[in-house]
Amino acid sequence: MLILAGQGNPGPAYAGNRHNIGFRAVDAIASRWAFGPERSRFQGLAREGTIDTAAGPVKALILKPQTFYNESGRSVAAALKFYKLTPADLVLFYDEIDLAAGRFRMKTGGGAAGNNGVRSVTAHIGPDFRRARLGIGHPGHKDRVHGYVLSDFHKTEAGWVSALLDALADAAPLLAQGEDDRFQAAVMRLAPAEKLDPRKPGDPA
Repeated sequence: MLILAGQGNPGPAYAGNRHNIGFRAVDAIASRWAFGPERSRFQGLAREGTIDTAAGPVKALILKPQTFYNESGRSVAAALKFYKLTPADLVLFYDEIDLAAGRFRMKTGGGAAGNNGVRSVTAHIGPDFRRARLGIGHPGHKDRVHGYVLSDFHKTEAGWVSALLDALADAAPLLAQGEDDRFQAAVMRLAPAEKLDPRKPGDPA
């Protein structure tokens, strides 16, 4: 059993924000693999389903915490406790300003790097969970970060955003098998993006 949790803020006002690409990532996986209907659970919105892999189907729960981004650890911890899972059974999808737009990296463990949502999850379950870091680029100065992540993607970014989300969904069997390095490589093969300096925004599409 896996929990695939996305970071984001609840409600239509935030739906298009850069901060909500984690929600969009898990939605794309749920749609691609025909997960069940969304319902309220664990202080969030959850969908159950399976991802077909070479080794057979893997059960998964898609979770979008509705506690607001900075308190998402409460929702994630409740789901892990209910299913008697460990942090290694969690993959957290979230926006990463220290990666260029369209880049993607997997890692396990580590610090929060200033991300309050990651800090909340760590505070509730510890740091040893799997992280799916979705590059959105950096606005160029730390004083602009708050407004940047809470603003919508520009229409010129739609191409790389859609390509990245589709790639995540298509490569999900590798993630479900625990092959994070191969998953990362497959996503970047399916949705290639230039290795730009994240503090110098550019369209990698």
